[in-house]
Formats: sequence, structure tokens, C-alpha cells
Amino acid sequence: MSNEGYAVRFKKSAAKELRGLDLDLQLRISEAIDCLSLEPRPEGVVKLKGSDNFYRIRIGDYRVVYTINDEDRIVRIMHVRHRRDVYGG
Repeated sequence: MSNEGYAVRFKKSAAKELRGLDLDLQLRISEAIDCLSLEPRPEGVVKLKGSDNFYRIRIGDYRVVYTINDEDRIVRIMHVRHRRDVYGG
């Protein structure tokens, strides 16, 4: 395994959430997610309170919630949701 970058993996439900959005939004969010492979803690990232390893990035009105495994170099996308829906679980 190379020392560069992180693998990005989607929880099945998160991939489905992303596919359910309109194409422009999918592209914007996918671009932001792709950037996480190079910089999993970009400027503006928020570490979620009450969790050891959950982070959130904002793309417009949408939020991408993910975990980072530094040891295995994996970013796992947990949720892709509108901001009003993301914190419900």
C-alpha cells in the first residue's frame, strides 16, 4: 500500500443517499469527497461532539459525515444528507 492518500469507502446507505440527489449536487459532493482521499481533515472540517472519530464537511446545505482510520488510511463515508436531516442518525 502506498503512503499517499486515503482510500474512500462508502457505507451502503451513504452511497444510496448520494445517488438520490440531483446530478449537479452529486458532482459537487463527489468532488469534495474525492478531496478527502488527499486531505481527510480539510479546512472547515468539524469533529463531531460525542464521538471519537466522526467528522463533518459542509457542501452548501448538505453535510458529509465520515470516519477516518489513520492506521489503515481509510475514510469511510457514513452519511450524505441535507443539514436538517443529518443529525437525526
